[in-house]
Order: sequence, then structure tokens, then C-alpha cells
Amino acid sequence: MPESSSPISVVGGVPLRRRTVIEPSKRRFYLNLSGIWEYRELLLFLAWRDLKTRYAQTAIGFAWAIIQPVAMMLLFTLVFSNFAKLPSDGVPYPLFVYVGLLPWGYFARSLDKSSFSMVAESNLISKVYFPRIVVPISAMLVGLIDFAISFLLLLVMMAFYGVMPSWEVLFIPVFLVLTMITSLAVSLWLAALFVRFRDIAAAMPLVTQLWMFATPVVYPASLVPDQWKWLNSLNPMAGVIEGFRWALLKTPPPSLETMGITVALVSALLLLGMSYFNRMERKFADVI
Repeated sequence: MPESSSPISVVGGVPLRRRTVIEPSKRRFYLNLSGIWEYRELLLFLAWRDLKTRYAQTAIGFAWAIIQPVAMMLLFTLVFSNFAKLPSDGVPYPLFVYVGLLPWGYFARSLDKSSFSMVAESNLISKVYFPRIVVPISAMLVGLIDFAISFLLLLVMMAFYGVMPSWEVLFIPVFLVLTMITSLAVSLWLAALFVRFRDIAAAMPLVTQLWMFATPVVYPASLVPDQWKWLNSLNPMAGVIEGFRWALLKTPPPSLETMGITVALVSALLLLGMSYFNRMERKFADVI
């Protein structure tokens, strides 16, 4: 939101103090990077507070960041590998599914936290000014800690199975950044919508679960029938997970067409999400 200063007025020969007026930005596609940087301490404080709150009064603390994906990996291995006999592109299935769960787990947690973040911070939003986009971004940063802890376990698993990464591993930061941008693009929509429609709270678990099974997390993308591959390309997380597996496990890489569609779709979601979030931002304090 831009700031404008009113001229100094004089009453009875005594000059009054200059007033600074904060007005909503009229730009639709505005990420406000300067405002995010100016309020970076608030951003880090909110992320650190959420991290401490998550693991406060827990017996095993950060171990939950490992227990959750490992439990899902064991369950999926039992059901989809032992019973359903799904292929895994020539790599051990536990390793195959765990690599898919890493970016998906971060994405799902980011959506869960970011979508409710504006309402959760209603007391702060209604009292002081700061760029509102700081709130969903701080909720996204918390998931990076869990991702880093889970990634360390992945390295142990890769050593156990004798799978050593090669030069493709250099693309991991690229796919991680793409995951973060995808999370932000979807989170901006959900955070703004949740302020007005509290039905999002009931719909989120179902949508996230359906989205996961529509994404090649527990099965390889090669199992998707040819007539549905175009639909799979419209799923931004499909290309991300294929990219993670290619970079870490040397599975077949995602096609350039798939990655091109993913980048274009995520860019469109981010721009439109920014536009909707900025339009709703001026109403957050009143609606909440």
C-alpha cells in the first residue's frame, strides 16, 4: 500500500505535524517485494512463532517431521507395492514414494497453514498495518524446516539402498523453488477466499486428498493413460514430483512440454492470485 503525506497546515500560526496516509494499492498484479523486505522481521517472527507453537509441549518435537512421511511411506508401500503391485520406474518402491511425498508434504502443509492464516491473524490484521501477503508467506516458510529434516532422512535411505545421485541433483533447488511458487500461487487464492467463505475449512482436507491421488505420488507418471496425459500436465505438482524423482533417483525426466505447461500454469495462477488477493486486501480487516 502506498503512503502519501498531506501538506503541513498552520493553525493560529502554529504548524501542525505532517500526516502520513496509508492507502490501498490500486495495482492488481503487485507482489510488494519492497514491503515484504521492509517487514522481513515480522515475516521471520511469525514463521518462528508458528514453528514453536507446532512443536510446543510435544514429547518428541521435530521427530514428527520424519514420523509423518515415514508412516505414509510404509502404508503406501504395503498397499500399493505389496498388494496392488504398482511399478516404481526400476527403483525401490519405499524410496520412490518417499521422494514423491517430500514435495507433496511441503505443498499440502503450506496450503493447510496458508489458507487459514488470514483468519488466524485477525487480531493483528485489524489493529496494525503491514503487507498482508506477509501472513501466507510466513505460513509457507514453516514447512521448509520439515522439508529439510525429511530430506536428511532421504539421504540415509538412498545410502541404504545404494542409490547415489549424480549431476541431476543440482536441479533440486529449481524444483523446490517451483514447489514454493506453486504453493504461494494457490495459497493466495485460498487465503483470500477463506476470509469470505469459511466452507474452505471443510473442503480443504477432501480437496487435498483427492489432489494427491490425482498426482503421481504413489504411482509413476507412465501409468497415466495416453488420453489423460494432457490432464496430468495441467496438474502443476505432477511435473514437480517427476522432476524431484529424476534429480534424485534418475527416473525418466518430465517432458519439456509438461514443464512448459507447469511453468505457464503456475505463472498464471500466481498473477491472478495476486490480483484477487490485492483486491480483497482492503476488505480483510472489515470482513474478518
